[in-house]
Amino acid sequence: MQKNKGLVLVFTGDGKGKTTAAVGTAMRMIKHGKRVAMVQFFKAPGRHILPRGKFRVWSFGGGFTWKTAREVNRARVAAAWKKCRALLRDPEYSLVILDEINVALGHQFLKTSDVIKALKTRTGAAISKRKMTVPGFKHVILTGRGAPSALIRFADLVTEMKCLKHPFGKGVPAQPGIDF
Repeated sequence: MQKNKGLVLVFTGDGKGKTTAAVGTAMRMIKHGKRVAMVQFFKAPGRHILPRGKFRVWSFGGGFTWKTAREVNRARVAAAWKKCRALLRDPEYSLVILDEINVALGHQFLKTSDVIKALKTRTGAAISKRKMTVPGFKHVILTGRGAPSALIRFADLVTEMKCLKHPFGKGVPAQPGIDF
């Protein structure tokens, strides 16, 4: 029985909380002295409260996909995916969060098979002062609505957020501290 391995987690669904769950996991990793990287597809750069030395964020978006030209989104996704592949090979990070990548997959800016291949060949995180790595021992979280079925089958853990009620339905816009 394999006791330790790098896990692939998918947070998907139409409800709120996918990125929030990923950031909560990042906080636990940081508490254990680990470094975390997050690549944000479609999201504009924002402020993050986690310690900068242990938590790095790269944002490759300008906002909502439907408000941005498809060609612009395609170029931004390509740049984000390039960064993701580099981080998946970087032994400095124990957790890599691919925020909203499922949306990029859903819009066919990326191939699911390419993402799964990169997940299978990721480099493990460093485990000692000698910078030794354990192949495959890097956790990865993929967020966003509409995770493809192949990714769901491949993942070790899948959580679907389901919206039962949302203030947007009553005309309440996104709130600072709650939504961003």
